[in-house]
Amino acid sequence: MAAPPGSGLAGTNGTVDKGVDFANYFCTYAFLYHQKEMLSDRVRMDAYYDAIFKNKQHFAGKVVLDVGTGSGILAIWSAQAGARKVYAVEATKMAQHAKALVQANDVQDVVEVIEGSMEEINLPEKVDVIISEWMGYFLLRESMFDSVICARDRWLKPTGVLYPSHARMWMAPVRSGLGDQKMTDFEAAMTDWYNFVVDTENNYGVNMNVLTKSYREEHEKYYLKTSLWNNIHPSQIIGTSAVIKEIDCLTATVDDIRNVTAKFSLPIHVDRSRLSAFAGWFDVQFRGSMENPAENEIELTTAPSIENSTHWGQQVFLVHPPLRVNEGDEVIVDLSMSRSKDNHRLMDVNITYELQLSSGKHLKPTSTKYFIE
Repeated sequence: MAAPPGSGLAGTNGTVDKGVDFANYFCTYAFLYHQKEMLSDRVRMDAYYDAIFKNKQHFAGKVVLDVGTGSGILAIWSAQAGARKVYAVEATKMAQHAKALVQANDVQDVVEVIEGSMEEINLPEKVDVIISEWMGYFLLRESMFDSVICARDRWLKPTGVLYPSHARMWMAPVRSGLGDQKMTDFEAAMTDWYNFVVDTENNYGVNMNVLTKSYREEHEKYYLKTSLWNNIHPSQIIGTSAVIKEIDCLTATVDDIRNVTAKFSLPIHVDRSRLSAFAGWFDVQFRGSMENPAENEIELTTAPSIENSTHWGQQVFLVHPPLRVNEGDEVIVDLSMSRSKDNHRLMDVNITYELQLSSGKHLKPTSTKYFIE
């Protein structure tokens, strides 16, 4: 799922303000331009299409629940694959467009579009399949998987399957000019501030310098510590990528994904290079379950690719200053990722990295807090 800016805010007691959440998050998906962006992603579309039509045994004569149906495309495909009944749940006014598409594609006798949140609606029966495109940037941004878990626990039959069934998060060391560009932008912003402080005192007699530290912190976060969306070219990867989280969608709980921690090694395989960032991405698999496996397993990956980029791209976490690395060196990474205390759909990521040279020497560890916004 593409990631709209802004999301629901958590209240002082940790609960979510539903009105704010709807206004800042769900309503973004009510616009057709946003749906078009996702529907134009061929990697995304092909994976879901193949998962459904190459595994018709999971859909033919079955009851399907589409969580966050959006335009209704997955619900329509499920009906075309032979589903007996499809409940297509959508929290926004996009539900009206979904109803129109269902009617236009002559599956209105099978697909029932329900406008409402997954946590609050009720269904008249249990379902055989839950299908959803819930993935955000670096997989977990947006926290929409919570709604899939809720739907699974409330409505999926014990023998039911989830589409997708599994997910993984990846990270790799990369070289990139983005860090230099962002550092230049940051330094220009600070120069502008220093000039502003001087001009304000000279012209108006007010010294603004007491705010310099806060201004610097604000702009460091914006330019240097907020992860960047980018389509990384495979040639920019300078080391072995690592899986940092695996999720079985059939058994995962909200607690399993609320906080992600991982310690892993990234061996460098390019000589005389520069580690300027870490890139994160995800993939999901459509395998069915152990008791009811898919006949044809399908994978959707957002890994760096020459030809098949996705609207998710990769999340880039800049390294300042960049590290000079050589083949045989190893980057030891300790990562923790949790939901923002102020906004449960955004993520805070703490990365501590240490370079172990091929000679055996260890450089001093560096820790940085990043923000996926």
